[in-house]
Amino acid sequence: MKGIRQLFALIVVFAAFGCSGGGSAGAPTTPTTSASAGEGTATVLLTDSPFSDAQAVLVTFTEVSAHRSGGGWETIPFSPPSASRTCDLKQLQGAQDILGTGPLPQGHYTQIRLMVSEATLYFDNPAGGPACAPAIAAPAGASAPLEIPSGEVKLNREFDVTSGDVTTITLDFEGERSIHQTGSVTFMMKPVIAVVSVQ
Repeated sequence: MKGIRQLFALIVVFAAFGCSGGGSAGAPTTPTTSASAGEGTATVLLTDSPFSDAQAVLVTFTEVSAHRSGGGWETIPFSPPSASRTCDLKQLQGAQDILGTGPLPQGHYTQIRLMVSEATLYFDNPAGGPACAPAIAAPAGASAPLEIPSGEVKLNREFDVTSGDVTTITLDFEGERSIHQTGSVTFMMKPVIAVVSVQ
């Protein structure tokens, strides 16, 4: 669709330190996050620019998790702790903010999973406040909800988390392929996310 650029990139950092959410989009602040023996810390950051014809793009996430081989899904908590976390992707152009951070047991991981519950485009006014928060007030003016046939996104990529190790996984959310205009004022989101690198 015309006017859609790369929606955003997700940077997943598994490290021995974490970051807190709710700060300014330009420079996330760093909280004190302690991990027990045999654990690392997972920090999920969002960055880059969304749908260029909108003033705001609010996307609500209900889960970020990683699948441990021989175990199950390990949840990476939202920061601050909440049932969901909403991000205004428009504010993340050339900046980043935190989706979640918390301890992750050491082990071999095979997948990353994101759950997106809802998303809305706002055309007239930008959103106020931080780029990511437990809730963001909807801007005034024209808007269009994004229909999401399936908000579950699973990414197959193997990696290891060990105590004291630092692993950075960069995910690219391809907006050009994710947002589709289905009518004069109707849109659909089918999230397309690729693993760019594991370091």
